[in-house]
Amino acid sequence: MSLRIPRILLVLSVGSLLGFLGARYLFVGSWLCLIPWTIAGLVLGYASRKGEPTLTGAAYGFALSFVFMIAGYGGAASLLSRLPSFALLGLFGALCGLLLSLVGFFCKSRFMTSTDNG
Repeated sequence: MSLRIPRILLVLSVGSLLGFLGARYLFVGSWLCLIPWTIAGLVLGYASRKGEPTLTGAAYGFALSFVFMIAGYGGAASLLSRLPSFALLGLFGALCGLLLSLVGFFCKSRFMTSTDNG
């Protein structure tokens, strides 16, 4: 019996890690942090099985956005008071992640069908 982490936990971990790194270490304050986020979203979609890219992308995008906002928050008001608005903004991140994942999945299906035809 092998230990397997459910795919959704892996996706949430990747999104959270990239959100934290983007807020604290990589390209802080720059739009360049969007590059690794985009690549990761496309790769997650490409690696998704049929029926998974929507959930995969949405979970990735939400985790990334939510953790990014929490890790970068430095305001005077308590973090707890900001969580509802961070969650709403996380829904926008979920939409972006969903779109990236669908594009990655679509590219895989196009690539697979074009190589199957010879």
